[in-house]
Amino acid sequence: MTDHTPAPSERRGFAAPFAALLLAVLSFSLMQTMVVPALPDLQREFGASTTAVSWVLSSFLLTASVATALLGRVGDMFGKRRVLIVSLGVFAVGTLIAALSDSLALLIAARAVQGVGSAAFPLAFGIVRDQFPRERVPVAIGLISSTFGIGFGVGLVVPGPIVDALDWHWIFWLGLVVIVLGIAAVTAFIQESATTRPGRIDWAGAVLLSAGVVALLLAISEGKSWGWTSGGVIGLLVTAVVLLAVFVHAESKAGEPLIDLELLRRPAVLTSHLTALIIGFGMYGAFTLVPLLAQTPSEVGYGFGASVTEAGLFMVPMAAAMLIASPLAGRIGAAAGWKLPLVLACLIGAVGFVVYAAAHDTEGSMYVGSGVLGIGVGFAFAALANLVVSAVDRGQTGEATGINTIMRTIGGSLGAQIAASIVASKTIPGTRVPAESGYTTAFVMSAIALVLATPVALAGPGRLWARPGAPVPATSTERQSRSAA
Repeated sequence: MTDHTPAPSERRGFAAPFAALLLAVLSFSLMQTMVVPALPDLQREFGASTTAVSWVLSSFLLTASVATALLGRVGDMFGKRRVLIVSLGVFAVGTLIAALSDSLALLIAARAVQGVGSAAFPLAFGIVRDQFPRERVPVAIGLISSTFGIGFGVGLVVPGPIVDALDWHWIFWLGLVVIVLGIAAVTAFIQESATTRPGRIDWAGAVLLSAGVVALLLAISEGKSWGWTSGGVIGLLVTAVVLLAVFVHAESKAGEPLIDLELLRRPAVLTSHLTALIIGFGMYGAFTLVPLLAQTPSEVGYGFGASVTEAGLFMVPMAAAMLIASPLAGRIGAAAGWKLPLVLACLIGAVGFVVYAAAHDTEGSMYVGSGVLGIGVGFAFAALANLVVSAVDRGQTGEATGINTIMRTIGGSLGAQIAASIVASKTIPGTRVPAESGYTTAFVMSAIALVLATPVALAGPGRLWARPGAPVPATSTERQSRSAA
């Protein structure tokens, strides 16, 4: 393994490389949700069922979960810049195919290709850690992490006017422009990392992990339409458990495993992954439920009768708050340790959902809830990424952050599906409109999940408030380098 610490002369001019990374990860995070407001149009145009059109989202999610883990590890091995450019290139190809699609099947296939762009996040974290001065890493990772949530929220706002003025194809054409700009920026301003971790790709482990995660996410994504107790869903869940158990056994015996299981035994990494799972479960419901509630006709006794565009505006306070909260969390973490902003994220996020549950009868209160929740999400994304990064060696950054992203994705998928099922379980008599109590219950469930995430976050190593100025613990590689010196 080779290691590199930037010399003083190399520590200047980080604005352009950082902007390039932000543009790269923004291009992916936007495309996660930009298609969501267009789903009704897609369903009408292709004459598809709700289950069929849902694959436009599911196919993207499934390949993204696989690419996040595999390409994060490949980036650690062969160079993060190189793999990031390839990942974004495949992402661009998928987006181009989506823009040219004239059938639902082709669009679903294109979205599956797009999912490869998910590797942008673990690769960007690794590049920051390898090439940025140590004192700038926490804030930089916080901002990159916030881009995930900001793109997610903005992706629900922007498509409304695009679809109204043009058609759904333009969502992908405009997304392609952002991706191409991201590729150009990374190519021009990012240098290849000197930190690598040579080895072989554990293809058997990659297949087992991919199949296990795909089976799990497929069961979650189809649970509502197939039925949670159906043979198909139960079979997929059993298959996922078996495949992941075999994966763990195989990795423990492999000479060069895809995932170093020793990482998962480190308290800081383990608690971060578990917290990411629970936080994802709790927080992701808001991304879909808030716009749906806003679009409910006010004549039924709740909701605001908002258009698709107006409903997306309810997410703006969340995106704005994340933009401020993530770098703030980075500064708090650098000064007092990462446990504090993670615990604050859980508690603040819970408060946001309590506001949603108790006061969703006025637009003002919904905006307040979105802003409070945005602070929680921003703190969570920044703290989780920094906790994982600070607990592993540089050559393991992509691998570790990739798994953390998968845990958050699994939790988010499960939380979103259960929340949607709760809302759909009871309707207003004589209509197909969900009863208000369903939204209240779903928001309360999310608040409880975030409260439960708090003791998991507290269980991680270190004090809740570290002594200001205390040195940050070095990773094993850094300790070895100092000893050799």
